[in-house]
Amino acid sequence: MYDKHILDKTFEGANFSENKLEKGEYDNCTFLNCNFSASDLSNTVFIECNFEYCDLSMAKITNTAFRSVNFENCKMMGLKFHNCDKFLLSFSFTTCQLNFSSFYQLKLKNTRFTTSKLHDTDFTETDLSNSVFSGCDLTNAIFDNTNLEKVDFKTSFNYTINPETNLLKKTRFSLPEVTGLLRKYDIEIN
Repeated sequence: MYDKHILDKTFEGANFSENKLEKGEYDNCTFLNCNFSASDLSNTVFIECNFEYCDLSMAKITNTAFRSVNFENCKMMGLKFHNCDKFLLSFSFTTCQLNFSSFYQLKLKNTRFTTSKLHDTDFTETDLSNSVFSGCDLTNAIFDNTNLEKVDFKTSFNYTINPETNLLKKTRFSLPEVTGLLRKYDIEIN
């Protein structure tokens, strides 16, 4: 439990790269146009918060709790989500840049990624069952030993997924992008 509990507050245009965000529990807060790049958000709790047009690239998020948090139009490059507090971890991403981020070994059932860039993002050993990737660019995203059961990739593109090393039961794909399941075979499809 934290001494500092911030409830229903809006932070707008703040530069938390220069002036650190106080450690504490932020409940139902909104962060608009804030800069968190390379800042230390470790051991902070965010519950039902919204981040809009924020830059969180390379922020430290060790033991950071994200519980029902929404990210919209955020730059979030190189975040190590696998270091977060895993208790009740849940978030959604809309029009975000998550390139070079890592979700290694997380349980992210029912997570929604919408029109986001996930280039070189690591989903190794992640449980993404029942999640949705809607209109996402998954160039060089890593899926290895990943639970993709009932995941919706119908409108996403540029993914490469090896069906032999990932669980794909009832996973949804569409043409022509479904050919990303065959790239490892180095075959030509006409």
